[in-house]
Amino acid sequence: MLKKQLNSVLRRATLLIVLQFVCFIGFSQINLNGKVTDKSGNALPGAAIAVKGTYLGTVTNSYGEYQFTNLKAGEYQFVISFLGYETKESSVKLTESKNLDFKLNPTAIMADEVIVAATRAGNKAPVAVTNLGGEELRKQNTGQDIPYQLSLTPSLVESSEAGNGIGYSALRIRGTDASRINVTINGVPLNDSESQGVFWVNMPDFASSVDNIQIQRGVGTSTNGAAAFGATINFQTETVNAEPYAEVQSVAGSFNTFRNTFKAGTGLINGKFSFDARYSKLKSDGFVDRAFSDHESFFASGTYYTERSMLKFNIISGDQKTGISWWGNPNINTDDPNDYEDRRYNPAGEYTDENGVKRYYDNQTDNYKQTHYQLFYSQELTTNLNLNAALHYTKGKGYYEQYKEDEKYSEYGLDNLVIGGETIEETDLTRQKWLKNDFYGFTYSLNYKKNRIDASFGGAWNRYDGDHFGNILWAQNGGVPNGHQWYLNTGEKTDYNVFAKMNVELSDKLNAYGDVQYRHISYDMDGTDDDLLPLVQEHKFDFFNPKVGLYYTLNDRNSAYASFGVAHREPTRANFKDAKGDPSSYPVDESLFDYELGYNYKSKNATFGVNLYYMYYRDQLVPTGEKNSVGYDIMTNVDKSYRAGVELIWGVQILPNLKWDANLTLSRNRIKDFVEYSTYYADWNESIGWYNEEEYKGKELGDTDISYSPETVGSSILTWTPTKGFDVSFVSKYVGEQYFDNTSNAERKLDDYNVHNLRLNYSIKPNWMKEIAFQLSINNVFDTKYENNAYGGNWYTDGKENTWRYYYPQAGTNVLAGVTLRF
Repeated sequence: MLKKQLNSVLRRATLLIVLQFVCFIGFSQINLNGKVTDKSGNALPGAAIAVKGTYLGTVTNSYGEYQFTNLKAGEYQFVISFLGYETKESSVKLTESKNLDFKLNPTAIMADEVIVAATRAGNKAPVAVTNLGGEELRKQNTGQDIPYQLSLTPSLVESSEAGNGIGYSALRIRGTDASRINVTINGVPLNDSESQGVFWVNMPDFASSVDNIQIQRGVGTSTNGAAAFGATINFQTETVNAEPYAEVQSVAGSFNTFRNTFKAGTGLINGKFSFDARYSKLKSDGFVDRAFSDHESFFASGTYYTERSMLKFNIISGDQKTGISWWGNPNINTDDPNDYEDRRYNPAGEYTDENGVKRYYDNQTDNYKQTHYQLFYSQELTTNLNLNAALHYTKGKGYYEQYKEDEKYSEYGLDNLVIGGETIEETDLTRQKWLKNDFYGFTYSLNYKKNRIDASFGGAWNRYDGDHFGNILWAQNGGVPNGHQWYLNTGEKTDYNVFAKMNVELSDKLNAYGDVQYRHISYDMDGTDDDLLPLVQEHKFDFFNPKVGLYYTLNDRNSAYASFGVAHREPTRANFKDAKGDPSSYPVDESLFDYELGYNYKSKNATFGVNLYYMYYRDQLVPTGEKNSVGYDIMTNVDKSYRAGVELIWGVQILPNLKWDANLTLSRNRIKDFVEYSTYYADWNESIGWYNEEEYKGKELGDTDISYSPETVGSSILTWTPTKGFDVSFVSKYVGEQYFDNTSNAERKLDDYNVHNLRLNYSIKPNWMKEIAFQLSINNVFDTKYENNAYGGNWYTDGKENTWRYYYPQAGTNVLAGVTLRF
């Protein structure tokens, strides 16, 4: 039914665009032309001109010229911006075609945007990109983690272990997880060097210090840090506030969720200095039992500005204690309408006491503190050339604590306990697994922009030092020295890259883009793993990543692009660790060849974009069930696999106070000639209660679906603004069925789900303060029972396939309400 509705939506959107073309041709005759220059009359190529309150916008050519065609008579509010110049707003009443020039004044200080310029896609870069501004982020920020605040962006699927979007949350873009998504903060890498993932739980309420975000899908443009193997997310933190400000926000909601945030800034002091700070405290019980969050964070920034330089220092810190819920739930019964308590079940920390009573360990928790230090320096060398450099250091330290039943002393390097002549081989115990790490390095870029050329040269050098070790805190039967450390291993990783990119205007309509990156990785492991086996490995990689594309501007309303890019990715620490003891099973690096083709249309009351992509993988690492020669499960390089799809994005101003924005991704994600490896048991032995025979072998399945890759993902937000300062949004998210292994077996599949939220924002601006803003989010308004993540596998008994699986159920109807005071 939903697919029929989506098809109907597409037909209506297409019809609307066709009708608008007809209307423009038949009835609209007003054109607006002109130039954007500085106060001396020098052209500003690449200046952005947006029409406020509409979808219209354009960019000046190499001569600073712009053009709007087929406008209707009326009054328009133009917003003109260019890096390094003051943004200008101009109200223009049009009754006939005319020529109108705009002059921009240079800013008295260097703009913060230069920090991220080298790692972001420009206005005419041939990539699939989504930009989110500060106002949009503020409306969505009710305390949930970053993946949920980005939920409405194309091809993105979010998930939550706690079930309410707070705590351990994750995202996938085009089916690729965080270990394949490059994430930077102000151009500085955020991905963990060893896992290559991003743990949003370590950055509570980070969104409150974010000014804007750019998401590039596919290979995208060159950046720093981890491989962009499916997408890139670039955050820019607080930019300059000219005036002093203070802000207090409190949010409360279901599952005893509370978030309090305080922000303040000095504004510009003597036109040269500014200081900004934020402190946040967040608590939530979570929907899932004992999946609580107890988090705090702060952000501090100080900047010294001159007209041609900038020195900026940031501290971003997060301290989290979170109830472990990553095991999932094996008890989901989607056919039982009364399984609410079963859906909240969490097996983490479960044990049986000496009286046979089931209990839960109170401190089954994850604890981690991470602090980022960033120092930036930017210098305008000439009017067309600027230099950026950054030093960064991240300190991480934490552990997770567990209760373990019936653990063998020998597994911890300990002798069996002998009491009264009786040998005791096992004990219940509590343990902590620790990680301490240091990540530091520098980034740099040289950016040139003049006439027809927009070019950047840059790179980064990063070093990671990590210690992994485990301590036993307590053993029920004794026999363990105080603070016994049973393993210690280290990981050292050096990663450096250089890139050069250029966008050249070949004509008034055609831009050519070229981008090349060289990246080197050196990774060494040493010591003993938690199974007491040696973990000694050394790996080196050298990658060359080229990208090319064309961007064609038909007119101010229509544009198209095409691009091709190559990316390579090294295996993670876990991939290498799991293969220890058998060097022949070490994984190799992966390659991605990404083809993108897009078209964008925009008018005053509508916008539409379509992006076709084909992502071909060579040696993609996936779980197949395969084991190495010493019996460990490993990830396997599969020869050929691909993702192919179409992303549709549209927006329509249906009525003056009613707006609809939506996107839809339809895709096909396949592994060619997949071989599944499983354990086969046969010949049941009644006397021992087990099978006499066990065999491990492969089974050819042909072409199968890539796990965690739904063929349909769509989101919609319908916004009604009955009066100034008040809007009501009806938000919908649909995710099609997806498999959680690579066998395309229906027993290991997540059902599709369609979830609807209601969001209300109301603000007033009294004379005595800047603003009082109220927020109310009613999530999952129709109380849909769904799971947005799972994992599992299979085995065979007497030729029959069996499945084991764990799900992550999500909360039913829940509420978050907040108030913000801005001074």
